[in-house]
Amino acid sequence: MTRGFNTRAVQEGEVKDKQVGNVITPIFENSTFITPNEASGAAVDHSTGKPFLYTRVGNPTLEALERKYAALDMVDSALSFSSGMAAISTTMLSLLKTGDRLLSVSDLYGETLTLFKKTLKSFGIETDFVSLDNLNKANLDFRKYRAVFTESILNPTMGVSDIRSLGKALQETGVPLVVDATFASPYNQNPTKLGASISVHSGTKYIGGHSDIILGLAGFSSGYMKEISAMRKNLGGVPDPIQAFLGLRGLKTLGLRMKAHNENAMKIASFLEQHQQVVKVNYPGLKSSRYHEIAEKNLTGFGGMISFELKGGISGARKMMSRMTVGAMAPSLGGVETLVTLPSDTSHASLSPEDRKALGISEGLIRLSVGIEEAEDLIEDFQMALS
Repeated sequence: MTRGFNTRAVQEGEVKDKQVGNVITPIFENSTFITPNEASGAAVDHSTGKPFLYTRVGNPTLEALERKYAALDMVDSALSFSSGMAAISTTMLSLLKTGDRLLSVSDLYGETLTLFKKTLKSFGIETDFVSLDNLNKANLDFRKYRAVFTESILNPTMGVSDIRSLGKALQETGVPLVVDATFASPYNQNPTKLGASISVHSGTKYIGGHSDIILGLAGFSSGYMKEISAMRKNLGGVPDPIQAFLGLRGLKTLGLRMKAHNENAMKIASFLEQHQQVVKVNYPGLKSSRYHEIAEKNLTGFGGMISFELKGGISGARKMMSRMTVGAMAPSLGGVETLVTLPSDTSHASLSPEDRKALGISEGLIRLSVGIEEAEDLIEDFQMALS
């Protein structure tokens, strides 16, 4: 029987030494390990099947994080990375080679879009982009592609990918589906259980949960371990054991925090939708969202991310954001504190105004990461800032 989410979050993956009696995994701040390790019962690195050698290859603290995350995202295997972008770039470069074609949703996080349009292209890998609505129809000629990439909840327009339909269609072709599930977190979605092949996360966000680490994670079936771990070793995007330790700490409370994020975001989205200064609210939990039915089919919770537009456009947005006293202006998300930002200034600043407009990102679109503060205090803060 599979144990509950919070039980797995606390118990799975921990490295415990009976001789020491440690309750939690220690920080193995080692660059290297005794080699050859001929000790009886020597610990084995799950990425190589051999004793630990060098932290760029594997480390016990990293492995504890990877095993705990794997238990929560319900994947066979997982690897950690120095950032979410390291997880994405390493994973995609392990799947693709010169001459291959990638199919991707067009509404992407700005740096992922740049990776696909420029970096992969420079390696001779072409990417075709398609709108979320067309991708969700799952009736494209997927056999032309070596891989398909999407985000579970799009940043920052909050569209929702129909992973169930895509996964079913792609499993029939053998083409791997890679899903960036950062906005959902493993609490609200396990993409591989819906038919995806690989799930990637910016662990900096909900998994870390405290705005104090930079981390990436990827989960997959054991058949992908050899290729992805080899690419990680070559590119070197491995987290420091201290970052991994803090990621372990974050995962233990992920379920408790996501429950609060989900509940608060639903209350804030409903409040904003009724406010006279708000033109539009994007949140998959609202019945008014065009993606609400897809979200209900693919998510167990609607997450803590909202985007919205004001009547005053970008000047009104900046004025409102500067007046908030509980929420802070900062370009990240997924922490316990409420954060607001303009994607045109931060996450999508690398794109031209024309490209942002094509993606449905107006200059005054506000992205809101709802924290775990009391919902009543957040609503009062927005009421004051919008007045």
